[in-house]
Amino acid sequence: MVKVSLCMIVKNEEKVLGRCLSCLADLMDEIIIVDTGSTDGTKNIAAEYTDKIYDFRWIDDFSAARNFAFSKATGDYIYSADADEILDEVNKERFRILKENIFPEIEIVQMYYTNQMKFRTVYNYDKEYRPKLFKRLRGFTWIDPIHETVRTAPVVFDSDIEIIHEQEESHAKRDLEALHRAAGREGGLSGRLFDMYARELYLAGDTEDFKNAEGFFEEVCASDACSADALKTALCIMVKAERVLGNIRKFFKYAMKAVTAGSASEMCLEVGDYYMEQEDYEEASIWFYNAAYETESIFDARSRGDKALGRMAECCRKLGIMEKAAYYEERVKEWKENAGIE
Repeated sequence: MVKVSLCMIVKNEEKVLGRCLSCLADLMDEIIIVDTGSTDGTKNIAAEYTDKIYDFRWIDDFSAARNFAFSKATGDYIYSADADEILDEVNKERFRILKENIFPEIEIVQMYYTNQMKFRTVYNYDKEYRPKLFKRLRGFTWIDPIHETVRTAPVVFDSDIEIIHEQEESHAKRDLEALHRAAGREGGLSGRLFDMYARELYLAGDTEDFKNAEGFFEEVCASDACSADALKTALCIMVKAERVLGNIRKFFKYAMKAVTAGSASEMCLEVGDYYMEQEDYEEASIWFYNAAYETESIFDARSRGDKALGRMAECCRKLGIMEKAAYYEERVKEWKENAGIE
């Protein structure tokens, strides 16, 4: 049976750390806890499960902290967990079976991450695969019988293990502040972090977050080097940002730019909401219809689903078109049922 090292980075997790470690302790051969500056009882709780507790000075870089934790591991595989994760008995047994039967060539095991929509920041779905178990020492092998080459792509196994992500509170504010700082550094954001920043900002940002982000996304919109997809994303953010910030002239400026770049349902929804606030229900309904039927979403699947359809129903009621209102209310119910939303 392979040996597995649990590696975690933590800070002020006394509310949830014991729950997490109690689930994992009997599955792990080694537990490594890296603390990035706790001021509560986190390290005392960790000490009940392991003596391998390390301090890491926080440098505003989660990757650096995780790499430090991984460097301390000695097992065949490394399991990366966050303090707010849980494994129930069914999935603990699945993990045990995996340990007993994993093929040595497997380098990454993916597990389902569930309960994604509890605080609904960047996700449109409640369950997704994430890489969670990593082979500590990777062995390179030659492949192909002719024109042989070294296999560089990892061997990935998609398991049936489900991890329950049981957050105590939304991490959106923390994440958005970190992304704002990263965006201001030399080199800016990678494509992945750019998408994450835009998505989390759109779904969970408040007025302060949009004010912080405005300059960055405005620069993206003005850049000649910006890709078509990045421009469309940045324009969508600017439309929402300027409406949130009350800059109506700039709101329409970026909305018109977004139309020429290829409208997204989120942008149509924002314009529709503006006209709803002005009690111009006929104009609002046009934009909500475009959101539901004529465009695709970038961040929020619901912007072309129950949100747009529900607003269509509301506009119809305001206009006294009750039959159409009932029709769109039925479409809302259907969409939610298909999406698994209560």
